[in-house]
Amino acid sequence: MTPVELSRTVLHAVRRAVDAGELAVAVLPERVVVAPPGPGGCGDYATNVALQLARPAGQPAPALAELLRTRLLRTDGISDVVVTGPGFLNISLDGDADGRLVRDILRAGLRYGHSDTLAGQTVELHAAHDARAVVLMDAVARVLRSQGARPRLTCAGPPEDAWVRILGVPSDIPSDIPAGTGTGTGTGTDAPLRPVPAPADPTPLGRDAARWALLHPAPHDRPHIGDSQSEQHLAQRETNPLFRVRYAHARTHALLRNAADLGFTPEPGPLTPEGDGPLTADGDAQGLLPLLADHPRVLAATAAHRAPDRLARHLVAVADALAPLLPSVLPLGDEKPSAAHRARLALAEAAGTVLAGGLSLLGIDAPEHL
Repeated sequence: MTPVELSRTVLHAVRRAVDAGELAVAVLPERVVVAPPGPGGCGDYATNVALQLARPAGQPAPALAELLRTRLLRTDGISDVVVTGPGFLNISLDGDADGRLVRDILRAGLRYGHSDTLAGQTVELHAAHDARAVVLMDAVARVLRSQGARPRLTCAGPPEDAWVRILGVPSDIPSDIPAGTGTGTGTGTDAPLRPVPAPADPTPLGRDAARWALLHPAPHDRPHIGDSQSEQHLAQRETNPLFRVRYAHARTHALLRNAADLGFTPEPGPLTPEGDGPLTADGDAQGLLPLLADHPRVLAATAAHRAPDRLARHLVAVADALAPLLPSVLPLGDEKPSAAHRARLALAEAAGTVLAGGLSLLGIDAPEHL
């Protein structure tokens, strides 16, 4: 069960409670957010839907959470539900939840985290005539499309040729059309995108480094371009977050090639061998798995807040969490490939898939060799 499927399952439980007369809510939420549990939580995922509904339902959040807990426990695929704190629902999935997550990612490929949440909605985006604003608008539009929306882009002036050729922004963005001219049901209008401009021309960095330099900082932060820190965006070292993300992605492909040479392929499953063993990959993966599970929520939040920096920071976190796993993926010495090696290879491939998909939405290439 993916996070998106679990979100729908929780929302379905809410609707069944309303239909049964156990819950009186005039307006139901369009979606329910599920995410890895926070401090004090447990299980695979948690949601605060009971706290959201408590006031409109006129019920205490803990009582409402217990009501939903009872219904969720009857659902196939859910092994346990625990209520913690003021009314958080902590949900444990049946069986090999980690293996299912990896299979879901590999099945979806680069579209993992994409959804139809915003299907039918047209969102108008208008950018100042500035390189960073136009790149930001292009990235926001990409993420909005991944959530099913139809963005309409306009700019205060025609995109400059270098922005199109080097930065990869669309060449056909209409200019001098104010935001808000669209009409029709489901059309939303954003405030003009006006991030802090880059202090210098970003195009000398090239497409990938320039887009990262413009998108990784929050829109209200000044990008490091044209100053003493500008060269960091091209540096092939760990201090460069873009390098860490792309290097982690390239390492996953190198592992897949090396594994093929050794005669084994990825297969999701338990990350450690049965019985006592020297492998510590299960512990190494504990920081990675929640980040992979959280990817759909990050994409939804990036779209909602028009903030590609959220996605960029998430990719850095995934890359950093993947690094400790990589040395234990392939057999060492005379060790024979085991089911645990195949499972760790599948997890590494899933992480590389998330990194590639996220970079693609930012308009940045994810090379297999670096």
